[in-house]
Amino acid sequence: MDLVHLADPEGTRFVVRVVGRFQPGVLTGHDTLRVDVLASTSFVDARLDTFLSPRDLDSWERQLSRMGPGRTAGVDRDRGLSFGIRMHEDGCLSVQLTDPDRLTTLLGTEPQGDWIAEHRGRLEQVRAAWPREVVETAPGAYAWSPDRKR
Repeated sequence: MDLVHLADPEGTRFVVRVVGRFQPGVLTGHDTLRVDVLASTSFVDARLDTFLSPRDLDSWERQLSRMGPGRTAGVDRDRGLSFGIRMHEDGCLSVQLTDPDRLTTLLGTEPQGDWIAEHRGRLEQVRAAWPREVVETAPGAYAWSPDRKR
């Protein structure tokens, strides 16, 4: 399921695809999602893997709600893969993809339609498919949520 899907007629494509839970059934890894990041243009064709935590999804939601010209939304980490989508005054987007060990690139794309509303809907679909089922009861202590579907 695609959390992010940006493509234009020129063939530029940036996709963040959720492929499942990291460690289903294991408290500390159950709510972490495995993700493939795909970037394709005339000069790069890459597939990178990473993980998204529930906090990453919350941050993505907040950033999307504030998105506008001159602003950036994405997943930013001190280590590992990060991406940022910056909206320009003319509505075009710059996507910066950084994986310190493998790749750093900048893509440009012109989104079609109301891409922000579309991506809010994508986030809702991801959360519906892989809901939070673990709660942190104390710092570093986890338990299954009482709402967990077994």
